[in-house]
Amino acid sequence: MKTFEGDDERDILLDAWQEASQGWGRQADSVRDGAMPVSAWMLDHAALAPGQTVLELAAGPGDTGFMAAERITPGGTLICSDAVAGMLDVARERAEELNLENVEFKQLQLEWIDQPTASVDVILVKWAVMLLLDPSAALRECRRVLKPGGRLVIAVWDSAERNPWATIPQRALIELGHIEPPPPGGAGMFALSDPARLRELLDGAGLFDIEIEPVEMPRSYSSVTAWVGETIDLSRVFKSVWSPLGDEQRRELRARIAELAASYTDASGALALPAVSLGVLAGA
Repeated sequence: MKTFEGDDERDILLDAWQEASQGWGRQADSVRDGAMPVSAWMLDHAALAPGQTVLELAAGPGDTGFMAAERITPGGTLICSDAVAGMLDVARERAEELNLENVEFKQLQLEWIDQPTASVDVILVKWAVMLLLDPSAALRECRRVLKPGGRLVIAVWDSAERNPWATIPQRALIELGHIEPPPPGGAGMFALSDPARLRELLDGAGLFDIEIEPVEMPRSYSSVTAWVGETIDLSRVFKSVWSPLGDEQRRELRARIAELAASYTDASGALALPAVSLGVLAGA
């Protein structure tokens, strides 16, 4: 495997994702259902056909790729990959439940994709590129691995202002003094929310015919407690703060989240929170 500047930081991130994989497994159905508008956009723009080879990177529970696997039969192959073994274990279980037979599983990094040049027709990457230390390297690798005429279809998060379902819990942690505000300009959930920067990175990787489109995917929760429970499973930062808190501190944190989300809450306590992703298509 190649070595890169920042490999120690990558190892820390990968260890954190390995630890988070059990929580993602518990929330896999919720993640699949909530992400369906984004997965549908990605598959519609992938222009899939029987016999193709599709590579899903950072697949997590794998559901977007599994929907692709059904569209490339007969003769097609899905390579379902993730950087950590725990996520691949979750994906294998779900593929078995779906009785999918045209799926291969590989542990692959995005910034160095251990696949031959010009070997796949379509690459799918949902909500991962913006988290990388070097997204440019990942996009160049995607371009290398795609066949001429191939398609890269990714999703990243739109701006923080359009995703209160994610920003409110973080804001509560900051306001209560549990974490510091994140430094500007680094990797993170909203690092690629600017379409101009996205285009620049894709152009720089040698990709073309770029399309970027917002995709709404509202998030609904029966209560703040349900929302917090999902956040504990899916957010490494939130879980690291929540776990050592005492009962009173947890009540205080839930109460602050509820206050910040009051405008999205109905009389029964159920919440309907906006969420917007960016769907991105580029040609090779």
